[in-house]
Amino acid sequence: MSRLVLALLAACLLLTACASKVPSAYRAETFEPETPFQFHTELDSEALCDKGRRALLSQGYDVELSAPTNIRGAKFFLPAPNQQLQLRISLVCLASSNGATLYANALQSRYEMKADSNSTGLSVAGLGSISLPWSSESGTLVKVGDETVTDPAFYQRLFVLIENIKD
Repeated sequence: MSRLVLALLAACLLLTACASKVPSAYRAETFEPETPFQFHTELDSEALCDKGRRALLSQGYDVELSAPTNIRGAKFFLPAPNQQLQLRISLVCLASSNGATLYANALQSRYEMKADSNSTGLSVAGLGSISLPWSSESGTLVKVGDETVTDPAFYQRLFVLIENIKD
């Protein structure tokens, strides 16, 4: 019985040691009152989100969701032949006491082409099975990561564009 307890204790210690090496994003989250993700204006929330929708459309974004106070658009980039990036921007416009505040969030997803190789065999009646190395290669686009864009300059450029969109 004591060997079982010792084995369980060792397993718990091992799991604890492994778990402590996994990075945790929540520990670095500071929840600052001033962030680059918000923009305030005297417009009402629907007019502000309309300008946000027009701003995304003017830059080639595919607007996937367009509600009066909620906009989501996406744009694809090809930085290298076997890589693709997708930038998805979400805008939420909420009324405030003297206008509206726009909250923006951009998520960058990275995709890479992963090669799949197949070989073919041939079976001939009377002779048996012959394997011939006919190979065909195909690729699959695989998501390899997501990252929230936190660059204040990115959001500042977006807010300046929204502010300057003509009605």
